[in-house]
Amino acid sequence: MIGLLVVFFPLALLAFMLFMERVEAPLRTAVDENQVEDFLDHARPAEVNTFYRFGIRRAVEALRRRRLSRLLPLGSRSKGADS
Repeated sequence: MIGLLVVFFPLALLAFMLFMERVEAPLRTAVDENQVEDFLDHARPAEVNTFYRFGIRRAVEALRRRRLSRLLPLGSRSKGADS
């Protein structure tokens, strides 16, 4: 029984560490002031709702995706929506 504990405890600890790495990764990247100001200047009501519900990081990402979709040609937009 102790042999199983010796084998599985390090594996469980490693799995927990990998899980925590995924949880902490978004917390390490900071949003700078320029991105926040830009978001507040150009945000639509849906993006403000995203900001209210999920925080500034997701709201800024939504704003970037909207701008990127305006810059992409019409053909590549339809390809991205299908996949």
